[in-house]
Amino acid sequence: MCVYGSLDPMHYACVPCRVSFKRLPRAAGHPCPRCARPMVCAGRDFAAPRRRDRKAWSVVGVVLAAGLRYEGFEACGCGREPKFRPRTRAQVRARRVVAARTGVPLAEVLGRVEPTEPGRLAGPPEKRLSVGRRVRRLRG
Repeated sequence: MCVYGSLDPMHYACVPCRVSFKRLPRAAGHPCPRCARPMVCAGRDFAAPRRRDRKAWSVVGVVLAAGLRYEGFEACGCGREPKFRPRTRAQVRARRVVAARTGVPLAEVLGRVEPTEPGRLAGPPEKRLSVGRRVRRLRG
């Protein structure tokens, strides 16, 4: 049986105010207590950045505006390995360039570990061997 029920609280975020709260899901949505705008459902595995970190909140805003949520592999939350989501502005920029060049929707490219590899969404983890400033990837 699923450990996560439909009555478990989910994370809701207001990107302009840079706040997030855990609330029970409801059809009417949740207004932000600071600005009264509707908050966006960010998923069960969302970890909000610090309020003063504007760059990280801009990345969260792009991910949520694309219609993605911070969830595990399963829709109910049972898969405990979260899907890939970009964490920096550079990662978002790289994925926007790839989406513009290839014509692939931005939401699909934002979910990829490597933006240029079309079939790889969130496959097995790679082993990384760091040598000074260079990083070599070993598939394994």
